Amino acid sequence: MFERDYEIRWVDLDPNGHMRHSAYLDYGAQIRLAALADAGLGMGEMAKLGVGPVLYKESIEYHREIRGGETIRIGTELTGVSKNGKHWRMRHVIKKADGEVAAVIEVRGAWLDLKARRIAPAPEQVQAVVDAMPHAEDFEVFDSSRR
Repeated sequence: MFERDYEIRWVDLDPNGHMRHSAYLDYGAQIRLAALADAGLGMGEMAKLGVGPVLYKESIEYHREIRGGETIRIGTELTGVSKNGKHWRMRHVIKKADGEVAAVIEVRGAWLDLKARRIAPAPEQVQAVVDAMPHAEDFEVFDSSRR
């Protein structure tokens, strides 16, 4: 699993003093893009290739409260790719400093051809990066032909 540590900032908090619900999604996007960039597929490279990730669905399951000033560790792994190379699924696991799971984010997305503005198979360079990403134990190749 690709992992990074982040310190929870004041701007991440809600009036109750714990991490606001939308901040979880912000950190999910951060780890997703960090994993791709670490593998050589940063935003600039994606733009050169004319492709970008788009999301269809994000769902969060909350387990434990996260408060300001805490350090969290977020990991990401690939849970699936479509046979046609257009769609992907990822899981982000957010843990507290003691290792306890605070939240799990499940994401479904696809590759957008930035010129045609349509969902398209990932270019070879992108697919190579995706194939090299850490795969979850429950990883699957799925059929997305009905999309």
